[in-house]
Amino acid sequence: MKKQLKVVVTGGPGGGKTTALDLFRRELCQQIAVVPEAATVLFAGGITRSHSEHVVKVVQKAIFSLQKNLEDIQEKQYPDKLLVCDRGTLDGLAYWPGSESDFFREVDSNFEHEVARYDAVIFFESAATTGHDITSNNPARNESSEQAAKLDKKLQKVWSRHPHFYFVGNSESFVRKIMFGIMTIENVINRHNR
Repeated sequence: MKKQLKVVVTGGPGGGKTTALDLFRRELCQQIAVVPEAATVLFAGGITRSHSEHVVKVVQKAIFSLQKNLEDIQEKQYPDKLLVCDRGTLDGLAYWPGSESDFFREVDSNFEHEVARYDAVIFFESAATTGHDITSNNPARNESSEQAAKLDKKLQKVWSRHPHFYFVGNSESFVRKIMFGIMTIENVINRHNR
């Protein structure tokens, strides 16, 4: 039996990820299944954000666990499709108020195990990194442009360690970003089918 493929689409707030995923879903509907973003599921369900370090850690542990479970659900529901994950388990490192080793101790895992969950990473750089407006169509997002730019750098530092990391810069036109993402997903599928 072939291993089911998983691609993460991530990046700082305001990178166009949500819109891109919607277009990927439309363009590649027969080939992919999208795993929703765990943080959005949690915050849209009534969990409120907090600045308390203890609460942030508990929330990030819940997001990590929920992300894994959402991926498991989609794997079982769509065994013949490539999974496109709206963020991945390593995104929590950018939001974690402690060290990387502390994060992995709390979630009972390690970097190598988590990075191996995914066959490729498509990183959409936030418009905030160049000072552009990041007004979002995601009501669960509330970061300022400055916060979004910092998160983008942290997320990039984490995910760029993946062996198949594809960076989509903010300077690209949105149409080019989408085309690059679709081509990357198709390349992952084709590489696996050889």
